[in-house]
Amino acid sequence: MHSTSANLPDLQGQRILVTRPQHQATQQIQLLESCGAQALHLPALEIRPIAEEDSRYAALRSQIMNLDMYGIIICISPNAAHFAIDWIDQYWPQLPEGIQWYAIGHKTSQVLNDYDIPATYSTAGFDSEAMLTMPDLQGIKDKKILILRGTGGRNELADTLSARGAEVEYANLYDRTCPKYDDTHIKSTIYNFPLSSILITSGEALNNFVTVAQGSQQQFSTDSLHSICLVVPSERIAAQARQVGFSRITVAQGPDDLSMVTALNSANDSEADE
Repeated sequence: MHSTSANLPDLQGQRILVTRPQHQATQQIQLLESCGAQALHLPALEIRPIAEEDSRYAALRSQIMNLDMYGIIICISPNAAHFAIDWIDQYWPQLPEGIQWYAIGHKTSQVLNDYDIPATYSTAGFDSEAMLTMPDLQGIKDKKILILRGTGGRNELADTLSARGAEVEYANLYDRTCPKYDDTHIKSTIYNFPLSSILITSGEALNNFVTVAQGSQQQFSTDSLHSICLVVPSERIAAQARQVGFSRITVAQGPDDLSMVTALNSANDSEADE
C-alpha cells in the first residue's frame, strides 16, 4: 500500500459510500480516510454462516468430511475461503492429498495459501469467466468438482464445467442476504448530503444497494444517484449498473480495496474533462 501511495487520489472534501459487508470494510474505509475522504459505510450484503440448527448443516458437513472424494475444489471468494478453513479445521487435521485447489481472484487464493492450501487462480481476471479460461479446467470429463461458495449467486461456473463433462456440486457455506435499515438511516446516509462516489464490488451488492436505497416502502427515488460516480470491479457489473440507470461508471482493475480506491483517480480525471 505504501509503495503505491503516489497513485492514490486526493479525495479531500469528498463523501464516499462503502458498501462492503461489515467485517470486510475496515481497510477500504481507512484507505479512503487516508486520502482525505469522508467514508460512509452502508453494507449492501450481510454474510451469515450456515448454523448448526439449519436443515442444510448436515449435508454441508457430509461434503466437508468427504473432501477426498473430489478431484477439484474451487473457492469462489475470500468469505468462502475463511468459512471453508473453519470447516476443514474441524474434520481434517491433515489436508487430503490429490486435490487440485483453485480460487477466484488473488485475494481468495492468498487466504487459502496462508493456510497451506495451494490454490491456483487465473491472472486473466476476477470472475468465473476468467477461471473458465484456465487450461487445467478444459479436459475435465468425469472429474468430480466441489465449488465452495455462499448460497445463490451466478451459475456460470458450474454450468460450464458440467457442460465440459464434470460432475459438479455446490457446498453452500454461508448465506448472503440484503440488509434491512431504518429509513431515517438510509436518508441521512445516502440522500441528505450529496455523495461524491459509491463503491460496489459485486452484482448482488449492486442489486441490494438499489433495493435498500428505495426505502422500506420504496418511497425514495433513486434517480439522483444515477449521476454519482459508481466504481465497480468489472465490465460485467458496469453493464449491469447501466441497465439500472447509472451513467457515470468507472471500472477498477479489480475488487480489492487498493484497486477500488485507486480507480477514483480515473473518476476524478473524467470529471475534470467534462
